[in-house]
Amino acid sequence: MKEIAIIGSTASGKTGLSLEIAQQTNSIILSLDSLSVYKEIDIASAKPTAHERGDIIHFGIDEVYPNEEFDVLQFIDCYKRAKNYAQEHGNNLIIVGGTGFYLKALIEGLSTGVDSKIKLDIPVDEAYDLLYSLDKEYMQKIERNDRYRVEKAYAIYKDSNLSPTQYFKENPKVPIAPDLKLFEILWDRDELRRRISLRTKQMFKDGIIDEVIYLERKYTREPNCMSSIGIIETLEYLDGKINKEQLEEKISINTAKLAKRQNTFNRGQFNQMQVSNIIENLNSDILKYFSL
Repeated sequence: MKEIAIIGSTASGKTGLSLEIAQQTNSIILSLDSLSVYKEIDIASAKPTAHERGDIIHFGIDEVYPNEEFDVLQFIDCYKRAKNYAQEHGNNLIIVGGTGFYLKALIEGLSTGVDSKIKLDIPVDEAYDLLYSLDKEYMQKIERNDRYRVEKAYAIYKDSNLSPTQYFKENPKVPIAPDLKLFEILWDRDELRRRISLRTKQMFKDGIIDEVIYLERKYTREPNCMSSIGIIETLEYLDGKINKEQLEEKISINTAKLAKRQNTFNRGQFNQMQVSNIIENLNSDILKYFSL
């Protein structure tokens, strides 16, 4: 069995490429997308439709409902289930998506033992200042308003009474998929923006507004996933704060910002990647790897 990861920014063509490669290599697919895990969030997540998936087995899609939690530990569980399935059925495994944090955890591993249910019981600014006074080395890598990462660092301190740096020294990470081969799709900025614009227009044709109306009625605005790009802007439109033209523009702009952050993260976190900005060439590179 061979396993690879196809990464790249949103709207780069990862999903289509993964489906094409899977058909040619007897592969199953694990989605590396933090929004596609939610049932009923179909258009905003740009997950492949049931028709597009065809008979290709997928993991990491429609795993939980929007009012249920999903985190990196559950993603690791999805990976283990996908890998076990591939091994038992003689398949290869393709991991594809833009959530680089999940992929980093897969390659580097996670330190375990901290109670994941510990939440902030003080304002995020106070928690950041406390942790910074204890562990400047670790906290200077985290933005003050990054509630998720501040909360995780705070949980480490509250549960272990150790600074994050000291905790990770005493509880080293164990890689889960250290030898995973990575392939990245890169487009120049203008082409990527064109692709983002086209995808945004397609979201409107597919009914993004109706989807968000349905999601809000059923799940309210409380779940974290209701703050995702495509959903949060549509809620502004439904509140009468922006018109439809501004809605489309805002989704495109925020998607482009996300793409930039994803590319920056991938560039800084992952090494030994095969990089191509032409999907046909990348297709050839991947098929060549599977044939080795």
